[in-house]
Amino acid sequence: MERETALNKVKPHLTEHRYQHTLGVVETAILLAERYGADQKKAELAAIFHDYAKFRDKQEMRDLIQSTLKEKDVLGYGDELLHAPCGAYYVKEEVGISDEDVLNAIRYHTTGKPDMTLLEKVVFLADYIEPGRQFKGVAEVRELSEKDLDEAIIKSLENTITFLMKRRQPVYPDTLNTYNQLIKTKRGLNK
Repeated sequence: MERETALNKVKPHLTEHRYQHTLGVVETAILLAERYGADQKKAELAAIFHDYAKFRDKQEMRDLIQSTLKEKDVLGYGDELLHAPCGAYYVKEEVGISDEDVLNAIRYHTTGKPDMTLLEKVVFLADYIEPGRQFKGVAEVRELSEKDLDEAIIKSLENTITFLMKRRQPVYPDTLNTYNQLIKTKRGLNK
């Protein structure tokens, strides 16, 4: 699917602010894909559609997860996690994208997962560091992303987990598991 066609399909589902965020994620994903050797077209497509379900009705998404999707455990961790697995489903069913690499990059862009593929890592990180994001710690993650993709993801996860813990919110297990797996790999403990 060509970029303009994809953007035209996603734009009606987003606010103007979220559409601008999406454009930033697209450019960042392409840059990271080029830097680290991921498929740039798949990175672009996954980035365009990563927030496709962001503004869907929350109950509709809960019902979809409960009835159809395998990610039932996200239901106990806040509404912010619903749009990623639901988005992958809607993109497949409504847009007709069936490439599992692209769909998984959408599915895991919020929580991460252990043993993420390169494409999944690129979209996950692009969503975190796109130029419109302004919060404590993002500049450090951007700098790390220029040298080491995994170190940048580790730092982004550390920031997210700390943010959630300070607010006494639950941390999704796969987010912790992603952090642990990357740390163990960096230390050579996953052999």
